[in-house]
Amino acid sequence: MAFVQRTHSCGELRSEHAGKTVTLNGWAHRVRDLGGVIFVDLRDRSGIVQVVLDPQQFPAASDLKSETCLSLSGEVRMRDESTRNTKMATGEIEIKTSSYEVLSPSRPLPFPISDEEQMKTVGEEIRIKYRYIDLRRPSVMQKMMMRSSVVRRMRSFLDSRDFLEVETPMFTRSTPEGARDYLVPYRLKPGQFYALPQSPQQYKQLLMVGGIERYYQIAKCFRDESQRADRQPEFTQLDLEMSFVTQEDVLNLAEGLLMDVINGVIDEFGLDKEHVKPFRRLTYDESMLLYGCDKPDLRFDLPLFDISAIAAESDFGVFKGAIAGGACVRGVRFPGGSKLSRKEVGELESFCKEFGAKGMASLSYEEGEFKGSIAKFFSPDLQARLKEVSGVEEGDLLCFIADTYMAGSNVLYRLRNEIGDRCGLRDPRVLSFCWVVDFPLVEWNEDENRWDAVHHPFTGPKDEDLIYIDSDPGRIRADCYDVVCNGLELASGSIRIHRPDIQAKVFSLLGIDEATQRSRFGHMLDAFSFGPPPHGGIAPGIDRLVMILADTENIREVMAFPKLGGGYDPMMDAPSDVDEAQWVELGLMMRPTPKKEG
Repeated sequence: MAFVQRTHSCGELRSEHAGKTVTLNGWAHRVRDLGGVIFVDLRDRSGIVQVVLDPQQFPAASDLKSETCLSLSGEVRMRDESTRNTKMATGEIEIKTSSYEVLSPSRPLPFPISDEEQMKTVGEEIRIKYRYIDLRRPSVMQKMMMRSSVVRRMRSFLDSRDFLEVETPMFTRSTPEGARDYLVPYRLKPGQFYALPQSPQQYKQLLMVGGIERYYQIAKCFRDESQRADRQPEFTQLDLEMSFVTQEDVLNLAEGLLMDVINGVIDEFGLDKEHVKPFRRLTYDESMLLYGCDKPDLRFDLPLFDISAIAAESDFGVFKGAIAGGACVRGVRFPGGSKLSRKEVGELESFCKEFGAKGMASLSYEEGEFKGSIAKFFSPDLQARLKEVSGVEEGDLLCFIADTYMAGSNVLYRLRNEIGDRCGLRDPRVLSFCWVVDFPLVEWNEDENRWDAVHHPFTGPKDEDLIYIDSDPGRIRADCYDVVCNGLELASGSIRIHRPDIQAKVFSLLGIDEATQRSRFGHMLDAFSFGPPPHGGIAPGIDRLVMILADTENIREVMAFPKLGGGYDPMMDAPSDVDEAQWVELGLMMRPTPKKEG
């Protein structure tokens, strides 16, 4: 028969459709030939339904293979009660086929997409090489559908609040924002290059100068940086900016948007997640003090504690020496950790050393007293104070790191998360959001002997801290904010600088001389001289948001066509060589790689 357009989707059929004749299009997800009857699980984007074929009526059906593309018609009928499949949405019914057509056959698959357990053994590179097949898997398809829902809900939320969706250019000038640019050669003037945008930051600020007032776009961004599980060379963010706003305005809008989008997706897809509640707020200093980082996982309550004053009065030479050298002694509680073996405690110490710790000391608390090799160095009075500061409970283990504040924080936040994993405290059903605010504007770069922007050079300093810009820049707080969920930074934003004199001052603080300011950022300084409004914005990462909803730690799982480490695409075999004519046309040539001496 000729191809017939579907009357229904596979996943929508239910018991109320019994008795109806339907036409379905899709793929043979699984074929089972039982001799007297052939069962085909037919799959399209909406789901799977069981189809029954009589081999006497359709003798060629015994040759059907997985992933054959089919069009078929038949009657919806109820399954026998004993054969109903409660794990399938369509499990109460099946289709008795009256006619079918093979639209296109499939050659043997590179991996078995109908078997999710077996798919766990398939290497990621081969999955990405054949990503168009991998996308057919219901579990992967759901991630794509969730991503689409996230974007649709974002647009709906912002459209209803008078935002304009505006596209900004993909070809711009190179103004590095912390990572290397991807460069595009300019054919008409060899030696000149466009850059792909690391973010639309400057364009969206210029839109505010242009009077757009409320802007957003679903923006592609490009950064040539080292690959990680939560990074890709190209990624997508919701980029938004508003005029005439304070930090509080941006926080309220962004929090409302994220709660609306996430809770809507949880309901739409029936995800095993609790609804998101209003976000907690922490200053940068509070977050570092309590959790050792600016992206805390707040699903569990194990704050860090500082025993420097107690350790300084103890007889433990390691702690006393560290404090005398300007370090501090901080720790974290391991609930129930007193039951760990000596080997397991040693593994925790090795874990800490991986992140730069010189060692890890510990004390267990059992039967109302501290035990361990260092307990004897603490008097009863000091032990009482230690109990109060740490919040230790019966059966706990206290883990201590003696180091500088920042180095110790880096170790302790990782140790805290490791303890959370070992104790089962990082519940995937919970999405614990928080705002981290009041970051430092700049941080000192020891290697380069200069100040670097903590976020980016367009971030506004708090008005009351501008007095320190010449005398004590490290004391300046920025009017910026991050959204963190379960230990992952999900969004970053700020109130921007809109005065040219302050912007030039911040550029100078960052070591950008006046000539370079004019060369790289003259368009921004000029724009700020034409009555710019106060403005600010934020940019939630769409890939990372879908990662959280999909319970995956790998960003590649939620992108249609991701790249492997190093930015390699095995499906397209990209990047690739280009022919000699293109080199000549672009006025480019390859410089030989210098030979190593010796």
